[in-house]
Amino acid sequence: MINVVLYEPEIPQNTGNIMRSCRAFDCRLHLIEPLGFHLDERHLKRAGMDYIDELDYTVYPDINAFYKANQNGQFVYFSRYGMKSFDECVFDKDKDIYLLFGKESTGIPKAILKDHLDETYRLPMVKEARSLNLSNCVAIGIYECLRQVGFGKLCDHETIKGANWLLK
Repeated sequence: MINVVLYEPEIPQNTGNIMRSCRAFDCRLHLIEPLGFHLDERHLKRAGMDYIDELDYTVYPDINAFYKANQNGQFVYFSRYGMKSFDECVFDKDKDIYLLFGKESTGIPKAILKDHLDETYRLPMVKEARSLNLSNCVAIGIYECLRQVGFGKLCDHETIKGANWLLK
């Protein structure tokens, strides 16, 4: 199972978009407090649309509670300070995979990352760019993980208008 972990997310629209991505890609979401918003906030619900009610997510009071509840698996940290490119990451399809992302303003704290340098990756970008939007980073991370481990039970054809809609 692919798990997305948001460390102290601050912007409800980003988290709403991530909720929508997690639902669409059948991922679990883990939110580590404090959150910069309330889970019933209007912007969060609008970005997440009608997916929030069906989403598998858990809220933790802090990072230690998250680690205590999720001890086994492959943990992959995303940071602009990562010293390895994301394309070096090899996902283990036989384990639960946890993709960890930091808050929008400061990322994952150095105190956490320093103990996980071998599992910390950055998304390559032009040197003038400070960072990418959090929800975009999450989508990139999920999709690459899915590409490596297989798309499992995800649908590979259009179901609303029909698989042959373009041929009509």
